[in-house]
Amino acid sequence: MTKHVAGKRPPLTERRAWKALATHHQHMRDVQLRQLFDADQKRGARLTLEAAGWYLDYSKNRVTDETLQLLLALAEECELPERIAAMFRGDKINVSEQRAALHVALRAPRGVRMRVDGVDIVPQVQATLERMAVFSEQVRSDVWRGANGKPIRTVVNIGLGGSDLGPLMAYEALRHYSRRDLNFRFVSNVDGTALTENLRDLDPGTTLFIVSSKTFTTLETMANADSARAWCQNALGGAAAIQRHFVAVSANSAAAEKFGIPAKNVFGFWDWVGGRYSMDSAIGLSSMLAIGPENFRALLAGFHAMDEHFRTAPTARNMPVLMGLLAIWYANFFKAQTAAILPYDEYLKYFPAYLQQLGMESNGKSVRLDGGPLTWATSPVIWGERGTNGQHSFYQLLHQGTQLVPCDFIGFGNSLNPLGNQHDLLMANMFAQSAALAFGRTAEEINTAGSPAGLAPYRICPGNRPSNTLLAERLTPETLGQLVALYEHSTFVQSVIWDINAFDQWGVELGKTLAQHAIAQLNAPPESAHGFDSSTWALIRRYQNFNRH
Repeated sequence: MTKHVAGKRPPLTERRAWKALATHHQHMRDVQLRQLFDADQKRGARLTLEAAGWYLDYSKNRVTDETLQLLLALAEECELPERIAAMFRGDKINVSEQRAALHVALRAPRGVRMRVDGVDIVPQVQATLERMAVFSEQVRSDVWRGANGKPIRTVVNIGLGGSDLGPLMAYEALRHYSRRDLNFRFVSNVDGTALTENLRDLDPGTTLFIVSSKTFTTLETMANADSARAWCQNALGGAAAIQRHFVAVSANSAAAEKFGIPAKNVFGFWDWVGGRYSMDSAIGLSSMLAIGPENFRALLAGFHAMDEHFRTAPTARNMPVLMGLLAIWYANFFKAQTAAILPYDEYLKYFPAYLQQLGMESNGKSVRLDGGPLTWATSPVIWGERGTNGQHSFYQLLHQGTQLVPCDFIGFGNSLNPLGNQHDLLMANMFAQSAALAFGRTAEEINTAGSPAGLAPYRICPGNRPSNTLLAERLTPETLGQLVALYEHSTFVQSVIWDINAFDQWGVELGKTLAQHAIAQLNAPPESAHGFDSSTWALIRRYQNFNRH
């Protein structure tokens, strides 16, 4: 077992750099961003960083040069450079499952070597990408046809978690580049309404299903897949129709074949790929079908560009490292319990939801790498909305609420759909909001502006609310890959500092296990009841009573 699990290092809160940051925070907690900007006229240009197509302005954070140096010292003391190298080497850093976490291999170009258990896995990745590309071109060129000879016009992705959120987010983010005569839908919820409403207006003869499940045993995914298969067979006939209307993304080709999908229509991936890190694997088949193999390769190139920046840049000029350390600063020293993701682009409407899973499933942990309990906070609750929708929803709390919510603003220099001056208006709102959060509005400013007597207390905005601003030229497949990789690596940085495993999800597994037991008990007689508390049994019985009427 690697040295960072062996328990030789002191707990995080006993480290010298952590204690120095705790002392420093006592001096910083009441410092105002107005003071910091007044004292350094070049702060807004100085506290910035450019990397892999993105510009980061972190000047509106409640930090000084000393803060940043102390955070970097903490990263060094937590052996962050060594942990980054271990991930790229293919070490089994997912210690609870004894697996590598080598999602960076999914976007490694041909010729790059990355090994798991001594085997270079890049050729396997490239072979899968080639198979995906061939299949995608067959569908997109109408060579692949349904059982009745019709071309495919709708693709329905059936998955759950990373097998849904990644493809859904990517499709919506890159819809500008998608084939408009192909319709894409995504079904994850096991609620029958989700599948029913998505299939209601479809022609089975022109519909292709992608069933995405690593094990091909996930209850919810397979329940939806079984219903979709029945819908398809009822309209098109026997098992032969399944071979033309279903493909699988899975590591379990035997189970897919048993379902009726031949091996040639199964696209595999590997146990060193976690679900929430898989959108650039075969899980992204729907994305490739939508935007084409060439654009999908550009997406991978964007991922790889940020990977290389993360791997090679010094920590002081490393964008994912810096963003991860700032998240630590607020979560652990300012006790911020949430963080907001605020993309100012309609295409990124599912990006906050995607980051919810990435951040909270990765770092929502309460046990250290060595198995001991944590005594410090880990992942904040991640949430957000595209602006300007959010501005008229929850920004009131950001400006005048009692909770500190660090924010990430994400925007682009050029719109993919320019209409009049609307993009200028959109971006003006983004810049204004970050400034308003940082600097607020004082009683003196309100009175000078001629506010009616007595209203000043209600109109004061305290400011001093921290934010990052990320800017790129425009939203492309490449910039999306860069952006996702940025947050992937920032999430990993936080896990290293917190001394936790970002690549397992045992809490999710517990829910799956109990759900299986609950399903078995729903139709069981009361005398056979076992394995649940009195509350859960009372709920099950009430549910059974509903179903008897």
